[in-house]
Amino acid sequence: MRSPQVEAATGLPPQVTIYEVGPRDGLQNEKTVVPAATKVEFIRRLAAAGLGTIETTSFVPAKWVPQMGDAEEVLGALGADGLGRQRPALVPNERGLDRAEELGLGAIAIFGSATETFAQKNLNRSVAEQYAMFEPVVKRALADDMWVRAYVSMCFGDPWEGPVPIEQVVDTAERLMDLGCHELSLGDTIGVGTTGHVHRLLEALAA
Repeated sequence: MRSPQVEAATGLPPQVTIYEVGPRDGLQNEKTVVPAATKVEFIRRLAAAGLGTIETTSFVPAKWVPQMGDAEEVLGALGADGLGRQRPALVPNERGLDRAEELGLGAIAIFGSATETFAQKNLNRSVAEQYAMFEPVVKRALADDMWVRAYVSMCFGDPWEGPVPIEQVVDTAERLMDLGCHELSLGDTIGVGTTGHVHRLLEALAA
């Protein structure tokens, strides 16, 4: 029996960049708090494995995410290895940015939502209100020559609202990029995106 022919996709970039978020996104929901020393070793091993950009931690309040309550300790232990543009940290608001600036970070990430329900549950704000929260964060970060990445959650589907219209995602993405962010991450937060949906969304963003 002959195997079906496989044709190589065309128009793809010659390489991709892996943006590793394990030390932050991979650990933040773990109920057992991982010791700071273990997190530092984790980050160093990821770097030794060849991963260039590693999101190290989050400056959310410890009462929200206890796992990230040791951000200063982790970054302090990493020293200069945790401060460059290839070692971003997540910041939720201006207070989080204050903490990042005090340590001298060179890169941050903000996290927005394309849907109202998730914005309320994750940020305690509406989609419209999230931009007002992020605007001063991005403005200050850019003034400090920080690299800024913007996350957009729920780009393909939302467990409360169902399928998310492409134009809704495009509006959120454009609003965040208009703030001055350098980079955008489109999140398939609940894992329902398809190849066709991804293509349509990217085409809409590029239009």
